[in-house]
Amino acid sequence: MSPAARIDAEVLQRRVQALPALPRAALDALEALRDDGLDLSQCAETLARDPALAAGVLRLANSPFYGVPGRVARVHDAVLLLGRRMVSTLATAALAMAQFAPPRVPAFGFEAFWRHAIAVALAARALARELRQDEDVAFTAGLLHDIGRLALATLYPQPLAQALAWAAARDVPDGVAEHELLGVDHAALGRLITTHWRLPATVAQAIGGHHGPFDALAGPTPALVVHMADAMAHALDLESDARERVPELAPPAAAWVAMQGSQLLPLLREVETGVQALGAALGLRARTAPTASPAALS
Repeated sequence: MSPAARIDAEVLQRRVQALPALPRAALDALEALRDDGLDLSQCAETLARDPALAAGVLRLANSPFYGVPGRVARVHDAVLLLGRRMVSTLATAALAMAQFAPPRVPAFGFEAFWRHAIAVALAARALARELRQDEDVAFTAGLLHDIGRLALATLYPQPLAQALAWAAARDVPDGVAEHELLGVDHAALGRLITTHWRLPATVAQAIGGHHGPFDALAGPTPALVVHMADAMAHALDLESDARERVPELAPPAAAWVAMQGSQLLPLLREVETGVQALGAALGLRARTAPTASPAALS
Protein backbone atom coordinates (compact mmCIF):
# COMPACT_ATOMS: atom_id res chain seq x y z
CA MET A 1 0.00 0.00 0.00
CA SER A 2 1.35 3.41 -0.97
CA PRO A 3 2.36 5.80 1.82
CA ALA A 4 0.29 8.37 -0.10
CA ALA A 5 -2.81 6.57 1.22
CA ARG A 6 -2.09 7.83 4.75
CA ILE A 7 -4.63 10.44 5.75
CA ASP A 8 -3.51 13.97 6.46
CA ALA A 9 -4.85 14.99 9.89
CA GLU A 10 -5.48 18.62 8.96
CA VAL A 11 -7.37 17.66 5.79
CA LEU A 12 -9.43 15.17 7.77
CA GLN A 13 -10.28 17.86 10.35
CA ARG A 14 -11.52 20.17 7.59
CA ARG A 15 -13.63 17.41 6.03
CA VAL A 16 -15.26 16.65 9.36
CA GLN A 17 -16.09 20.32 9.85
CA ALA A 18 -17.70 20.28 6.40
CA LEU A 19 -20.10 17.47 7.37
CA PRO A 20 -23.73 18.66 7.59
CA ALA A 21 -25.13 19.50 11.00
CA LEU A 22 -27.82 17.28 12.47
CA PRO A 23 -31.34 18.27 11.30
CA ARG A 24 -33.02 20.69 13.69
CA ALA A 25 -36.44 18.99 13.43
CA ALA A 26 -34.96 15.64 14.44
CA LEU A 27 -33.03 17.16 17.34
CA ASP A 28 -36.21 18.90 18.52
CA ALA A 29 -38.02 15.55 18.45
CA LEU A 30 -35.30 13.91 20.54
CA GLU A 31 -35.36 16.75 23.06
CA ALA A 32 -39.15 16.51 23.32
CA LEU A 33 -39.03 12.76 23.91
CA ARG A 34 -36.52 13.22 26.72
CA ASP A 35 -38.52 16.01 28.37
CA ASP A 36 -40.75 14.40 30.97
CA GLY A 37 -42.60 17.71 31.25
CA LEU A 38 -44.15 17.26 27.81
CA ASP A 39 -47.11 14.93 27.35
CA LEU A 40 -47.21 12.33 24.59
CA SER A 41 -49.39 14.48 22.33
CA GLN A 42 -46.75 17.21 22.30
CA CYS A 43 -44.01 14.64 21.66
CA ALA A 44 -45.97 13.14 18.76
CA GLU A 45 -46.60 16.58 17.27
CA THR A 46 -42.89 17.40 17.34
CA LEU A 47 -41.95 13.99 15.94
CA ALA A 48 -44.40 14.31 13.05
CA ARG A 49 -42.49 17.36 11.77
CA ASP A 50 -39.76 15.02 10.55
CA PRO A 51 -41.38 12.72 7.94
CA ALA A 52 -38.57 10.15 8.01
CA LEU A 53 -38.74 9.76 11.80
CA ALA A 54 -42.53 9.60 11.76
CA ALA A 55 -42.46 6.85 9.11
CA GLY A 56 -39.94 4.82 11.09
CA VAL A 57 -41.99 5.08 14.28
CA LEU A 58 -45.12 3.93 12.47
CA ARG A 59 -43.21 1.06 10.84
CA LEU A 60 -41.95 -0.13 14.21
CA ALA A 61 -45.36 0.16 15.87
CA ASN A 62 -46.92 -1.91 13.08
CA SER A 63 -44.25 -4.61 13.18
CA PRO A 64 -45.26 -8.13 14.30
CA PHE A 65 -43.00 -7.63 17.33
CA TYR A 66 -45.71 -5.46 18.93
CA GLY A 67 -48.67 -7.67 17.98
CA VAL A 68 -50.77 -5.08 16.13
CA PRO A 69 -49.49 -5.13 12.54
CA GLY A 70 -51.31 -2.76 10.20
CA ARG A 71 -53.47 -1.20 12.93
CA VAL A 72 -51.46 1.87 14.02
CA ALA A 73 -52.07 4.81 11.68
CA ARG A 74 -51.22 7.87 13.82
CA VAL A 75 -47.87 8.95 15.22
CA HIS A 76 -49.57 9.70 18.55
CA ASP A 77 -50.85 6.11 18.79
CA ALA A 78 -47.42 4.76 17.87
CA VAL A 79 -45.73 6.81 20.60
CA LEU A 80 -48.37 5.63 23.08
CA LEU A 81 -47.77 2.00 22.14
CA LEU A 82 -43.98 2.11 22.02
CA GLY A 83 -43.26 4.50 24.88
CA ARG A 84 -40.84 7.41 25.06
CA ARG A 85 -37.71 5.30 25.49
CA MET A 86 -38.25 3.10 22.44
CA VAL A 87 -39.26 6.04 20.23
CA SER A 88 -36.22 8.00 21.38
CA THR A 89 -34.07 4.96 20.63
CA LEU A 90 -35.48 4.67 17.12
CA ALA A 91 -35.18 8.39 16.47
CA THR A 92 -31.53 8.44 17.54
CA ALA A 93 -30.70 5.49 15.29
CA ALA A 94 -32.58 6.91 12.29
CA LEU A 95 -30.95 10.30 12.76
CA ALA A 96 -27.46 8.79 12.81
CA MET A 97 -28.12 6.56 9.79
CA ALA A 98 -29.37 9.47 7.69
CA GLN A 99 -26.06 11.34 7.93
CA PHE A 100 -24.10 8.95 5.71
CA ALA A 101 -25.04 7.32 2.43
CA PRO A 102 -24.02 3.67 2.02
CA PRO A 103 -20.33 3.77 1.05
CA ARG A 104 -19.00 1.77 -1.88
CA VAL A 105 -16.21 -0.05 -0.13
CA PRO A 106 -15.61 -3.79 -0.63
CA ALA A 107 -15.77 -5.73 2.66
CA PHE A 108 -17.63 -2.85 4.36
CA GLY A 109 -21.32 -3.69 4.79
CA PHE A 110 -23.50 -0.66 5.55
CA GLU A 111 -26.36 -2.72 6.97
CA ALA A 112 -24.00 -4.98 8.92
CA PHE A 113 -22.35 -1.86 10.35
CA TRP A 114 -25.67 -0.53 11.64
CA ARG A 115 -26.87 -3.87 12.98
CA HIS A 116 -23.69 -4.07 15.02
CA ALA A 117 -24.09 -0.44 16.11
CA ILE A 118 -27.65 -1.10 17.29
CA ALA A 119 -26.51 -4.21 19.15
CA VAL A 120 -23.77 -2.24 20.93
CA ALA A 121 -26.23 0.52 21.78
CA LEU A 122 -28.76 -1.90 23.28
CA ALA A 123 -26.07 -3.80 25.18
CA ALA A 124 -24.57 -0.54 26.47
CA ARG A 125 -27.93 0.62 27.74
CA ALA A 126 -28.59 -2.69 29.48
CA LEU A 127 -25.12 -2.67 31.03
CA ALA A 128 -25.55 0.94 32.14
CA ARG A 129 -28.74 -0.09 33.90
CA GLU A 130 -26.85 -2.82 35.77
CA LEU A 131 -23.91 -0.55 36.58
CA ARG A 132 -26.05 2.48 37.50
CA GLN A 133 -24.71 4.61 34.68
CA ASP A 134 -26.66 7.04 32.48
CA GLU A 135 -28.61 4.79 30.09
CA ASP A 136 -29.22 7.45 27.42
CA VAL A 137 -25.53 8.40 27.28
CA ALA A 138 -24.59 4.72 27.04
CA PHE A 139 -27.10 4.05 24.27
CA THR A 140 -26.06 7.03 22.14
CA ALA A 141 -22.35 6.38 22.63
CA GLY A 142 -22.85 2.70 21.82
CA LEU A 143 -24.81 3.52 18.67
CA LEU A 144 -22.11 5.90 17.43
CA HIS A 145 -19.03 4.15 18.83
CA ASP A 146 -17.71 3.28 15.34
CA ILE A 147 -19.07 6.31 13.46
CA GLY A 148 -15.45 7.25 12.72
CA ARG A 149 -15.07 4.03 10.74
CA LEU A 150 -18.19 4.84 8.70
CA ALA A 151 -16.80 8.33 8.07
CA LEU A 152 -13.60 6.78 6.73
CA ALA A 153 -15.63 4.57 4.40
CA THR A 154 -17.52 7.62 3.14
CA LEU A 155 -14.73 10.17 2.94
CA TYR A 156 -11.79 7.87 2.06
CA PRO A 157 -13.30 4.81 0.34
CA GLN A 158 -10.23 3.65 -1.61
CA PRO A 159 -7.69 3.90 1.23
CA LEU A 160 -10.10 2.13 3.58
CA ALA A 161 -10.78 -0.61 1.01
CA GLN A 162 -7.04 -1.22 0.78
CA ALA A 163 -6.72 -1.29 4.56
CA LEU A 164 -9.57 -3.80 4.93
CA ALA A 165 -8.02 -6.03 2.27
CA TRP A 166 -4.67 -5.80 4.08
CA ALA A 167 -6.36 -6.78 7.37
CA ALA A 168 -8.14 -9.75 5.77
CA ALA A 169 -4.96 -11.02 4.12
CA ARG A 170 -3.11 -10.94 7.45
CA ASP A 171 -6.05 -11.96 9.66
CA VAL A 172 -5.68 -8.94 11.93
CA PRO A 173 -8.36 -6.61 13.32
CA ASP A 174 -9.49 -3.82 11.02
CA GLY A 175 -8.43 -1.26 13.62
CA VAL A 176 -4.83 -2.45 13.34
CA ALA A 177 -4.95 -1.83 9.60
CA GLU A 178 -6.33 1.67 10.18
CA HIS A 179 -3.43 2.56 12.42
CA GLU A 180 -0.73 0.90 10.34
CA LEU A 181 -1.81 2.05 6.90
CA LEU A 182 -4.06 5.08 7.27
CA GLY A 183 -2.55 6.62 10.37
CA VAL A 184 -5.95 7.33 11.91
CA ASP A 185 -7.86 6.30 15.01
CA HIS A 186 -11.55 5.73 14.27
CA ALA A 187 -12.41 6.26 17.94
CA ALA A 188 -10.74 9.69 18.00
CA LEU A 189 -12.38 10.50 14.67
CA GLY A 190 -15.75 9.49 16.12
CA ARG A 191 -15.19 11.85 19.04
CA LEU A 192 -14.37 14.63 16.57
CA ILE A 193 -17.55 14.01 14.57
CA THR A 194 -19.89 13.86 17.57
CA THR A 195 -18.33 17.03 18.95
CA HIS A 196 -19.01 18.68 15.57
CA TRP A 197 -22.63 17.50 15.85
CA ARG A 198 -22.83 19.18 19.28
CA LEU A 199 -23.75 15.97 21.08
CA PRO A 200 -23.12 15.90 24.85
CA ALA A 201 -19.46 15.88 25.84
CA THR A 202 -19.97 12.67 27.84
CA VAL A 203 -21.09 10.90 24.66
CA ALA A 204 -18.12 12.16 22.64
CA GLN A 205 -15.69 11.20 25.42
CA ALA A 206 -17.14 7.68 25.67
CA ILE A 207 -16.78 7.20 21.91
CA GLY A 208 -13.22 8.47 21.89
CA GLY A 209 -12.19 6.29 24.83
CA HIS A 210 -14.06 3.03 24.26
CA HIS A 211 -10.87 1.16 23.34
CA GLY A 212 -9.11 2.28 26.52
CA PRO A 213 -6.86 2.49 28.37
CA PHE A 214 -9.00 2.16 31.50
CA ASP A 215 -8.17 2.88 35.11
CA ALA A 216 -9.20 -0.15 37.18
CA LEU A 217 -9.59 2.10 40.23
CA ALA A 218 -11.90 4.57 38.49
CA GLY A 219 -14.87 2.22 38.43
CA PRO A 220 -17.33 1.92 35.53
CA THR A 221 -17.39 4.82 33.08
CA PRO A 222 -19.44 5.35 29.90
CA ALA A 223 -16.36 4.44 27.84
CA LEU A 224 -15.90 1.17 29.72
CA VAL A 225 -19.60 0.36 29.33
CA VAL A 226 -19.33 0.82 25.55
CA HIS A 227 -16.11 -1.22 25.53
CA MET A 228 -17.93 -4.16 27.15
CA ALA A 229 -21.01 -3.72 24.96
CA ASP A 230 -18.86 -3.82 21.82
CA ALA A 231 -17.35 -7.14 22.88
CA MET A 232 -20.80 -8.56 23.67
CA ALA A 233 -22.17 -7.51 20.29
CA HIS A 234 -19.21 -9.14 18.53
CA ALA A 235 -19.77 -12.30 20.60
CA LEU A 236 -23.32 -12.48 19.25
CA ASP A 237 -21.89 -12.65 15.67
CA LEU A 238 -25.07 -11.22 14.15
CA GLU A 239 -23.65 -11.54 10.63
CA SER A 240 -22.35 -15.13 10.94
CA ASP A 241 -19.05 -13.73 9.65
CA ALA A 242 -16.16 -16.19 9.38
CA ARG A 243 -13.77 -13.33 10.22
CA GLU A 244 -15.71 -12.25 13.29
CA ARG A 245 -13.53 -11.89 16.37
CA VAL A 246 -14.39 -10.83 19.90
CA PRO A 247 -12.09 -8.00 20.98
CA GLU A 248 -10.05 -8.60 24.09
CA LEU A 249 -11.63 -7.12 27.18
CA ALA A 250 -9.69 -4.71 29.37
CA PRO A 251 -8.90 -6.21 32.81
CA PRO A 252 -11.65 -4.36 34.75
CA ALA A 253 -14.23 -5.33 32.14
CA ALA A 254 -13.06 -8.96 32.02
CA ALA A 255 -13.27 -9.20 35.80
CA TRP A 256 -16.84 -7.91 35.85
CA VAL A 257 -17.97 -10.23 33.03
CA ALA A 258 -16.38 -13.24 34.77
CA MET A 259 -18.20 -12.36 37.98
CA GLN A 260 -21.57 -12.13 36.17
CA GLY A 261 -21.21 -15.39 34.25
CA SER A 262 -24.52 -16.87 33.06
CA GLN A 263 -26.42 -13.90 34.46
CA LEU A 264 -25.49 -12.12 31.22
CA LEU A 265 -27.54 -14.51 29.07
CA PRO A 266 -30.84 -12.59 29.48
CA LEU A 267 -29.01 -9.42 28.49
CA LEU A 268 -27.67 -11.07 25.32
CA ARG A 269 -31.16 -12.31 24.42
CA GLU A 270 -32.55 -8.82 25.02
CA VAL A 271 -30.00 -7.40 22.61
CA GLU A 272 -30.83 -9.97 19.91
CA THR A 273 -34.55 -9.28 20.16
CA GLY A 274 -34.01 -5.53 20.11
CA VAL A 275 -31.75 -5.67 17.06
CA GLN A 276 -34.39 -7.57 15.12
CA ALA A 277 -37.17 -5.11 16.03
CA LEU A 278 -35.16 -1.92 15.53
CA GLY A 279 -33.44 -3.21 12.42
CA ALA A 280 -36.80 -3.94 10.79
CA ALA A 281 -38.12 -0.48 11.69
CA LEU A 282 -35.02 1.10 10.15
CA GLY A 283 -35.32 -0.94 6.96
CA LEU A 284 -32.38 -3.27 7.65
CA ARG A 285 -32.72 -6.79 6.35
CA ALA A 286 -33.10 -9.33 9.11
CA ARG A 287 -30.20 -11.60 10.00
CA THR A 288 -30.23 -14.20 12.73
CA ALA A 289 -27.49 -15.87 14.70
CA PRO A 290 -27.39 -18.15 17.75
CA THR A 291 -27.14 -16.46 21.10
CA ALA A 292 -23.56 -16.27 22.31
CA SER A 293 -22.54 -17.55 25.70
CA PRO A 294 -20.74 -15.32 28.22
CA ALA A 295 -17.73 -17.63 27.80
CA ALA A 296 -17.21 -16.15 24.33
CA LEU A 297 -16.15 -12.94 26.03
CA SER A 298 -13.39 -14.51 28.07
